[in-house]
Amino acid sequence: MKAMKEWTPFKDFEDFFANMRWPRYENAMQLMTRADWSPSVDISETDGEFLIKVEVPEVKKEDLHVQVDNGMLTISGERHHEMEDEKLHRTERFFGRFERSFKLPENVREDTIKAEQKHGMLYIRLGKTEIEKAPRKLEINVS
Repeated sequence: MKAMKEWTPFKDFEDFFANMRWPRYENAMQLMTRADWSPSVDISETDGEFLIKVEVPEVKKEDLHVQVDNGMLTISGERHHEMEDEKLHRTERFFGRFERSFKLPENVREDTIKAEQKHGMLYIRLGKTEIEKAPRKLEINVS
């Protein structure tokens, strides 16, 4: 009786790409590392603020930009791939430019937005304000 072996469907793809012969290895690596990428984002809310957490490991402070324009928050930046004299066997991380945009809720005070980067994360705090809702009178047509 043969021993049962666990089947992993993606193993075949990994083997296929691992054994692929690239015509020019350097160019293939440049294409893979220069691809645009999109960092993961978590958005949470408390009574006083919204918090946006953005994963940006190895992105320098000077390469990060946070902008608010016309009710849109845009986070952009770039992660550089610094090649050294080392033999690279595998890379699964993306490098290059990124940009994420979010429409701000009506109850965000744009003048209170603060951004801080630490431990590979960008923390953006959006202070909340009360939305003034004026009562609306409706005219009733009688037919």
